[in-house]
Amino acid sequence: ARRQIKDMERMFRLYDSGRDGYIDLMELKLMMEKLGAPQTHLGLKNMIKEVDEDFDGKLSFREFLLLFHKAAAGELEEDSGLLTLAKLSEIDVSIEGVKGAKNFFEAKVQALSSASKFEAEIKAEQDERKREEEERKHRRAAFRELKSAFTQ
Repeated sequence: ARRQIKDMERMFRLYDSGRDGYIDLMELKLMMEKLGAPQTHLGLKNMIKEVDEDFDGKLSFREFLLLFHKAAAGELEEDSGLLTLAKLSEIDVSIEGVKGAKNFFEAKVQALSSASKFEAEIKAEQDERKREEEERKHRRAAFRELKSAFTQ
């Protein structure tokens, strides 16, 4: 459906951190970690290989959509990381019901907000370091100014 494709495109863009139109190995690794299903390096390579039609070692949007098509058709191995990705990325409201969908999306929002809190903490630490460095430079400049007054 058109809406599902738009949702998949939004998800694809979210994890395409390089903004090059592809999800590479490291972006896929990050995606799987954020979805709560981390994979080994070899597992990630196998995931890409399973739907990589042009053999470039990364997923285009078309190949990304192919993954969900294969999952819906039951063409993915049960222990495949791609099947895990498809299950984590979709919810069938007819099976789960509206309450299940509500819980799913609330969990997603909570996971994203906790990631945002982590990023905010890192940013605060970086800002603190910058402030301390500026303060240190200011003190050095003041000391040099005083020192120059004594050496003249």
